[in-house]
Amino acid sequence: MKLAKTSIALLVIQLALVSLIAAKYLYQRWTCPRVWTRTVVDDPELVMRGRYLSEQLIVDGCQSTLPSAKQATMPRNLDGLPVGLRFSINSAQAVRFLAKLKVEGNKLVAIRIPDSDGQASEQAGGQMVAAWPGSSCEDLRLDTPVDFYIAEHAASPMPLKPGQELWIEVTLPPKGPPRPLQLALKQDGAWKPLAFQ
Repeated sequence: MKLAKTSIALLVIQLALVSLIAAKYLYQRWTCPRVWTRTVVDDPELVMRGRYLSEQLIVDGCQSTLPSAKQATMPRNLDGLPVGLRFSINSAQAVRFLAKLKVEGNKLVAIRIPDSDGQASEQAGGQMVAAWPGSSCEDLRLDTPVDFYIAEHAASPMPLKPGQELWIEVTLPPKGPPRPLQLALKQDGAWKPLAFQ
């Protein structure tokens, strides 16, 4: 009888913990900013994890500064003066930096966190952003992919057909990576939400 009471108490504690986590995620889903962003997708299938789309989110880094000014090329006018805020990556290798994410103008925006003591830390609440050689500042990527789980027998949108883009809606919690909500295909300006039943 003693064992049964202990087991029930343990079960109640575990249910309370799971309920608190679920309530926190549900609260953040309704209160945190939401945004649609393009993705670069891989479609792996692992026995231990099930079926999912591993997605690198595209972020706009045009308001950001790169770790070195030599890594950016800005368009210039006839007098050689920079025009606008846009730039492209001028580096032989990918440039990675820690950035704070925010939603601005219906875009997922990355603002670089300057190194305060010469050593940036992800504990500062930032996410690592990758800028690939030759890419525009509008096409930077989050280094850590977001996983979107789909049903075992659902039709995958991969591979994409020419002219199609895969977009994902995410919430942006105060800490940690963006959390996926839903997917949509965009082709010729038309949106098609994807439901995985």
